[in-house]
Amino acid sequence: MNTATITIGTIAALASLVCWALFFRGVWTMLRTIAKGQKDNTRFTPVLPRFKQMMIEFIAHTRMAKFRTVGWAHWLVMIGFLLGSLLWFEAYGQTFDAKFHWPYFGDTFAWHLLDELLGIGTVVGIVTLIIIRQLNHPRVPERLSRFSGSRFGAAYFVEVVVLLEGLGMIMVKAGKIATYGHAHAGSDFFTMQVAKLLPASPTMVSVFALIKLMSGMIWLAVIGRNITWGVAWHRFSAFFNIYFKREDDGGVALGAARPMTSGGKVLDMETADPDVDAFGAGKIEDFTWKGWLDFTTCTECGRCQSQCPAWNTGKPLSPKLLITSLRDHGYAKAPYLLAGGKKDISGDEIGLVDADGNVLQDKLDAIPEAARNEAERKLVGESEGTTGAVIDTETLWSCTNCGACVEQCPVDIEHVDHIIDMRRYQVLIESDFPSELAGLFKNLENKGNPWGQNSKDRTKWIDEMDIEIPVYGQDVESFEGFEYLFWVGCAGAYEDRAKKTTKAVAELLDIAAVDFLVLGEGETCNGDSARRAGNEFLFQMLAQQNIETLDEMFGTAPAQAKKIVVTCPHCFNTLGNEYPQVGGKYEVVHHTQLLNRLVRDKRLIPVAPVNKDITYHDPCFLGRHNKVYDAPRELMDASGANLTEMPRHGERSMCCGAGGARMWMEETIGKRINLDRVDEALGTSPEKVATGCPFCRVMLTDGVTAKTSGTELENKVEVLDVAQLILDSVRRGAPEIKRGGRFLGAASLGLSAPVAEPEAKPVEKEPAAEPAKAAAATATETKEKPKVGGGLGIGGGAKKPGGGAPKPGGAAKKPGGGAPKPGGAAKPTSDEKATAPAAEGAKGLSIGGGAKRPGAPKPGGAAKKPGSAKPAAEAPEAAEATTESAETTETKAAPVKGLSIGGGAKRPGAPKPGGAAKKPGSAKPAAEAPEAAEATAETESEATSVTEEPATTGQAGEKPPAAQVKGLAIGGGAKRPGAKRPGAPKPGAGKPDEDVAPAPVADEPSKVDEPEVSEPAAEGTAEGGASEPSPAVPVKGLAIGGSARRPGAKKPGAAKAAPAPEPETQPEPTPEPETQPEPAEATETAETTETAEVAEAAPAATESDNGAAATNGDAPADSRTLAESGPSKAKGFGIAAGKKRPGKR
Repeated sequence: MNTATITIGTIAALASLVCWALFFRGVWTMLRTIAKGQKDNTRFTPVLPRFKQMMIEFIAHTRMAKFRTVGWAHWLVMIGFLLGSLLWFEAYGQTFDAKFHWPYFGDTFAWHLLDELLGIGTVVGIVTLIIIRQLNHPRVPERLSRFSGSRFGAAYFVEVVVLLEGLGMIMVKAGKIATYGHAHAGSDFFTMQVAKLLPASPTMVSVFALIKLMSGMIWLAVIGRNITWGVAWHRFSAFFNIYFKREDDGGVALGAARPMTSGGKVLDMETADPDVDAFGAGKIEDFTWKGWLDFTTCTECGRCQSQCPAWNTGKPLSPKLLITSLRDHGYAKAPYLLAGGKKDISGDEIGLVDADGNVLQDKLDAIPEAARNEAERKLVGESEGTTGAVIDTETLWSCTNCGACVEQCPVDIEHVDHIIDMRRYQVLIESDFPSELAGLFKNLENKGNPWGQNSKDRTKWIDEMDIEIPVYGQDVESFEGFEYLFWVGCAGAYEDRAKKTTKAVAELLDIAAVDFLVLGEGETCNGDSARRAGNEFLFQMLAQQNIETLDEMFGTAPAQAKKIVVTCPHCFNTLGNEYPQVGGKYEVVHHTQLLNRLVRDKRLIPVAPVNKDITYHDPCFLGRHNKVYDAPRELMDASGANLTEMPRHGERSMCCGAGGARMWMEETIGKRINLDRVDEALGTSPEKVATGCPFCRVMLTDGVTAKTSGTELENKVEVLDVAQLILDSVRRGAPEIKRGGRFLGAASLGLSAPVAEPEAKPVEKEPAAEPAKAAAATATETKEKPKVGGGLGIGGGAKKPGGGAPKPGGAAKKPGGGAPKPGGAAKPTSDEKATAPAAEGAKGLSIGGGAKRPGAPKPGGAAKKPGSAKPAAEAPEAAEATTESAETTETKAAPVKGLSIGGGAKRPGAPKPGGAAKKPGSAKPAAEAPEAAEATAETESEATSVTEEPATTGQAGEKPPAAQVKGLAIGGGAKRPGAKRPGAPKPGAGKPDEDVAPAPVADEPSKVDEPEVSEPAAEGTAEGGASEPSPAVPVKGLAIGGSARRPGAKKPGAAKAAPAPEPETQPEPTPEPETQPEPAEATETAETTETAEVAEAAPAATESDNGAAATNGDAPADSRTLAESGPSKAKGFGIAAGKKRPGKR
């Protein structure tokens, strides 16, 4: 110690006092400002799990390590800052005495080694980070830089200080070694080499210590004056932000959206008052204190920005800039708030007023003008100019809620929750939202689904299945005896592409003997789109209605037995994560999880590998929001598909653009998100693009169509659900055993249906089909009632899915469940097809009653998927599948010509559009109207396929047709064939009744008796995407489902009985079993009897919203209103008390 060192030490001590004062003043201002946020009492406990998670993220650097190089470099800098603070405080003594060190441990080997490693590590780490920042500087094209918009001045300042700190550690130690010696090769391996370059000087050591100390002190003073420098303040605030994160189990703030709160309490929309409660965030002070802490902690690293699909496709939204804008606005307005200023919902001052409500102008004038001006700014609106809104409207509504920003944020900022809060205020208070959402809200309120379809149409997909599916409230009255509720969802019930997923999952569950049921008309939209769009009131209405229905159905079932399986990740997330917030607690699984479990348990056995090159798109609400990544991939692996991952997959998967209610909004700025994602998918050269979400499927299909149109890839890339891959693999093996269960068709429900005579034995006439016959004969022996043959079996009544699990490889389908439907049920093996009798006539197409007309415009837009492989549902394939059905029929005990229609169905009998039912081998049925014939082939692909392999003209011609299709398999209540027009609007855009074309129906009866003309049918087939088939097997009838009316609206009293005797006068060129004419005659008699019934029902059906007649399961109109639970007190938004419950007409 000498005069120089004492002087240096004194200067350092005095200067540090000023720096500490400025720093602590900044801390106090920050704490007071954060406290201006709304209360949130859910962030403090449980203490130990939260503290544990904080330490894990701190020490293991789990979030930073997502960027590998940045991860280890930042870890070195972080440790250098925290542990290096001991060395930094040691510099106080070293400025006075160069020999100073901490007593007890300051001269130990361990301390010298720690000093060595911290100094080297800090310098290496910060130099690496400086290089990374420069390599990613926005001086290159702006959108490529995650640092675009970040404050470079603050970042450079922090980097320089950290570098000086690291160098200070090294130089002080090297100076002491040069001056006093005592170097050790094990602990001073680097500094002892540096010491060789330095002179021996105690003053020099004190100067180095002063530089190290004052660089830190200047840093404290500067950030104390700039509390919005998150790049510096996160060194302190990040620990608290991680501890106070939303999920105390360590998860990120994804999954459920945060409930709308005010004053620390969750708002009930029935009792909330917008004059008192904060409906979302309309002002910066409406955010919770944790929101303010989020804004303060943002490091401006730009990771969220680099992952954001909106930012990467030219939208104005950057999660980073949104947070920093809120931070800057909040702290600029803080002097006004700290002075007691406050405005009401209309913008009038209510904080700085006297007892009479008069504004205290003197106190307002004492507030800095900049703060007063900031208080006048709107939070959301037009952001142009200095007085514009803080967040631009386009910025707010560009968010897809994909959660990529939250997943990547190293300090656990909750971007999505803040965006939803701002949307809530805009919708509920300002009524300022994109115009497209008005239609969405109206449809959800009135119809209970985004498309505005009638609730009675929710079960039409069931009528297209050949398995019995119990509907709660119609077929069963309790959940007893069932394992799962199959929540179909709005897309799964109405959107044609999603319906294929629904039917695939239902068939797989049936094959695996899973007991499940559906809600049918009792199901209503879960409310995800309403909540994500900010309409919390509508969400709570829909949720409460669904919870009431679910609780009634589950009844007294224990909590662990309340199991729901869904095909939509949005339903999955809402039912499983958000319904508990409003009282509905259920065990919810995604269909990929359940199917994967069934495959592992050998209840589903993939037999024939798919052998297709595919890529998989992770749905955001399945992957990032709920961490389901493995199940879909394991299913694809089990199916034998060759998976090639996209560059962005897993937790870094890019959004398709449909989340956050963006599915229902137009995308007018920048590049379409789905096109950007499809570019990445096509880069893997896939034959198929798989996903697990109906919204993703729509977006990807549209993107593939747009990107491949006019290229060599046109019609060669198909988008489909993972369930369809596994179904294709399962059912292309040996025929599986279909389980029985409580619902075994019409007889089990006490309804009439044509029943075959068991003594007929056509098996003996088919020696070439020995394997199939043997399997069928085995299954027949275990059956309680004969198979209803002659057509394709269609379940009308709902059979409880149950029975035994399938045998490995799948055995022959158990009789009683209906013959396999074309393209839907299990296909025979190649050997089985080769040996099947080619001359046997196909008896009909299996489309259930009440089914939507095949080929009707889909809500997605395009009627067909481009680039698909050869579809199983093409017109020739449909006929081939029909022939397979006839082959299956012949191997059963009783080949009968009737139609197998389940419980609840009227006996088919009305003359079919393609002619009355004929005996096998009889002359071709009478021709349909040309329009109907054209529509037949055009739409068979959509009606008969469960796997998504849409028909296209280009590929249809590649496969030789197996049979000439002569009739339409159209369910009762369906729209009349031939009404489809090119470019038909989406169902979301037009009402369903716009597709009904009743005018030509009157001409049909006169055409029924005419001889069959094959040309129109062939023409229609070609239009439907298939080449002109060579007539091999005539189609004999239409399989029309339970309680369904015939296609086309019939006039009352129309003469329909005349064609009935026609089959008896036809020649029989092909020998058939003698027992077959009996059910044919019975069918003809029934046709005459029921003609009048069908005709009477037709006019009423024509007047319905979607052109479909009401079925036996139609429930009476629901008269329940919201007023039952008391009048609503909500003001300024939403739906008035007394309105009908959503979705009930």
